[in-house]
Amino acid sequence: MDVYQRTAAGWQPVGVGIDAWIGANGMAPQTHDGEMKTPMGIFTLDFAFGTAPNPGGGLKYVQVGSDHWWDGDMKSPTYNTMQVCKKAQCPFATDPRSGTENLNIPQYRHAVVMGVNKARVPGNGGAFFVHNTDGGPTAGCVAIDDATLVQIIRWLRPGALIAVAK
Repeated sequence: MDVYQRTAAGWQPVGVGIDAWIGANGMAPQTHDGEMKTPMGIFTLDFAFGTAPNPGGGLKYVQVGSDHWWDGDMKSPTYNTMQVCKKAQCPFATDPRSGTENLNIPQYRHAVVMGVNKARVPGNGGAFFVHNTDGGPTAGCVAIDDATLVQIIRWLRPGALIAVAK
């Protein structure tokens, strides 16, 4: 993975050759729920979250716990958004088979939300993040070393983008 910053002189590399893991089934220009593919394209980096305290930076940061979920229930009006509720009281399916994820997991020590499927079209994929790695492929996210991710989070500002390409 390479990280660039736009300056008056154009795009300048900030980090080059960062080891990154992608979806277990590779990348695709269009993704659908359950495909285990990382979406290709240019996406906004909307906000950061994690189980760890805010490391600083310019993006909104949400420290998550056991009541934080990413709604993957395609029948839910809050599909593909972060929600906060007690498991038994959530108004959407919390079973992992529904696509919903509890965000209180080690891979989300730090994470940044990729603005994929912002229209929240059911079935077009959701819960795409840049997050810390467990050393293997992902369900469709981009995963990197946590220390590197913290450096990137501290550097990010509103309007930041991610370009995913082969």
